[in-house]
Formats: sequence, C-alpha cells, structure tokens
Amino acid sequence: MVTAEMVKELRERTGAGMMDCKKVLMECAGSMDKAVDLLREKGLAAAAKKASRVAAEGVVESYIHGGGRIGVLVEINCETDFVAKTDEFRQFTKDVAMHIAAANPQYLDKDEVPQEVLEHEKEVLRNQALNEGKPEKIVDKMVIGRVEKYYKEVCLLEQGFVKNPDISIRQLVTEKVAKIGENISIRRFVRFQLGEGIEKKVSDFAAEVKSAVQK
Repeated sequence: MVTAEMVKELRERTGAGMMDCKKVLMECAGSMDKAVDLLREKGLAAAAKKASRVAAEGVVESYIHGGGRIGVLVEINCETDFVAKTDEFRQFTKDVAMHIAAANPQYLDKDEVPQEVLEHEKEVLRNQALNEGKPEKIVDKMVIGRVEKYYKEVCLLEQGFVKNPDISIRQLVTEKVAKIGENISIRRFVRFQLGEGIEKKVSDFAAEVKSAVQK
C-alpha cells in the first residue's frame, strides 16, 4: 500500500512531482530505493538532472574527535559559492565529516576499490561460503550478495548514515540535491587516526626493572 507519507518522502528525496512519485511507488510495490532508481531512469528525478551540472564550489570541512585522536578532512562540492555558505550545506558537510570519523570508510565509492582488492575479497568470501558447507552451485550467488555487503562496509557512498542508518550516504546526497536545488558531490576525503600504522613496542616493565637491578 502506497501512503501519502511515502509519496512525500520520495518527493523530498528526488524533487519529482507528486503524481510521478505515487505512480512509480505503485509500480515498485512501495520499494523506496527502487522508486528512486525508476524516477532517475525516466529522467523525472530533479536530483538526477542536476547531477550532470558542474559543481566546482563548496568547502573543505574538518572534524576532530576524541580530543584529537581522530581527524577528518572532506571536500564537498556544490555549484555556487552562495549555497556553499548556507547553514543547510554547512551542516551537511559537518554531518558527512562526522560520519567518516565514525564509520572509517576506505573508499569513496565502488569504482575506487582496486580490482586486486576486490578479487582477493571475493576469494576470501568464496572460501568462507565453502567452509560453511554451502553447495558449490549457490556459492557464486552468495559471493555476489556478500560483495554488496562488503561495499556497504568500506565505501562511503554505500554506507548507512550514522545519524540515520536507514539511508545511505548516497541517498543523503540525493536528498540534499533535491532540497538545496544544486548538484552536490563528495569529491574526496582523508581520515587520520592517532598512532595508525605505527608498530607499538609492548614492554614488560617488571622485566626491565629486574634487568636493571641485576646489572
């Protein structure tokens, strides 16, 4: 059953007309994600139309967490300097930076995952399924599903938004495009964690004291 609330949500996410939203929701049996995709395919989603426009303005947002233990820089672009200075856009950039600090994505989207990394992950997932005793004939299908889950874990745009896990960061961007009225894109990010990559020496203090006394 398609409700008025569902139509309203789809309109807010895509900027499409009310009747178009209702129609595609009925075609997609109420599936919000499928309805968004169908609107985009039909060229009815305002967000999809705006996505082809150049976004060269924006901000580089920063976020520091845990008293300086985690730091994030993210570049998010929009079309005009006017929008870049609005409270709506700035809050969005802060939310994305905070999400990166919390969720620790490794890549921006699926296309950034190196092929060798993906192939290695597929091999691990395949062996995992076989070790679970799954029939050979369904293992490959299982791997496809688990790779999609892997993308949701490591790719920023596929991750569930920390403030609302029911929507992905990609969907959050689409919503903001429809609401703000300009193309918005997350271009790049970097996340630093204090001590990351440094091999820490674990010392036995008692042994050190004993050794010093014996000298």
